[in-house]
Amino acid sequence: MKLEPAGGMLRLSAYLVLCGGALLGASSCASSYRTDTAASERSTSADQAYRREIDEWHAERIERLKREDGWLSLVGLYPLAEGDNTVGSSEASQVRLPESAPDSLGVIHRRGKSFSFTPSGKGEVSSAGEPVVEEMPILADNSENPTILRSGSIRFYLIDRGDEYFVRVKDSESEVRRNFKGVDRFPVDPGWRIRAHWKPYDPPKVLEIGNVLGQVSSEPLYGAIEFSYEAKTYELLASGKPAEGLFLVFGDATNGDTTYGGGRFLSVDPPSEDGTIILDFNRAYDPPCVFTPYATCPVPPEGNSLPFAVTAGEKMWGEAQHGGS
Repeated sequence: MKLEPAGGMLRLSAYLVLCGGALLGASSCASSYRTDTAASERSTSADQAYRREIDEWHAERIERLKREDGWLSLVGLYPLAEGDNTVGSSEASQVRLPESAPDSLGVIHRRGKSFSFTPSGKGEVSSAGEPVVEEMPILADNSENPTILRSGSIRFYLIDRGDEYFVRVKDSESEVRRNFKGVDRFPVDPGWRIRAHWKPYDPPKVLEIGNVLGQVSSEPLYGAIEFSYEAKTYELLASGKPAEGLFLVFGDATNGDTTYGGGRFLSVDPPSEDGTIILDFNRAYDPPCVFTPYATCPVPPEGNSLPFAVTAGEKMWGEAQHGGS
């Protein structure tokens, strides 16, 4: 029998009824009452501490989004063709910058998998804090030292996506970043902090991950996360090395309704020595494609779409972009 008393007297009265008001055994009944009360207070205190922990985590997540170079600043994504690609705010530019930039800022040259940038001289461009005054090589985001070119509030850089190359453009003065008010969430519910089990694969399998561009990449799959929900067993596939922590993209029955149609992300700590792993869906968060149509988000791999509603974590934000690049 679960009691939800409005106060201590109501709880005590309930215990007296259960004890039948009998003098015999009253000491045992009082002891049971005190034990239950202490346990209830400890549980309440633990839940409050847990909610504070999740709130603090989410506040840090929002601050990361709001950084000058965070996802809220992403305003463009442009494929690079072989040869010369003009950069500027002009409508004729292959890499279109915001209106605050000069109509012609320079040219990105592509020669196979080699790239360089030549400034036009019509606006100031810098890289690593140094002005760019002549042609310079540029390196993609998957290199040790990727090149980031800056002009005023704008930065742009090369990204490699499966041998397809794009220029990503960010603006710290973007309308989305300036008007951002946060992301709604479901109420924090400790019940969505689920104890799961790590099932290692020996040898590792292959995990195929698609993205919103329609591209598919492969990486080693070291195991699956197995958990139970409402007396049924489910598995989720996660990328990454178990000892370093795991990352998963999952879908559920809330997608396209209260949450983003393309699923959500969840980071998971490494499994313990006995294989225990914690799935905390209160930490589920929106992919960048929710905030901008110019992100290259992964989509849930086959088998990672749960048939039930995960009413925890972040909800849909604003007018989420469902078909971004």
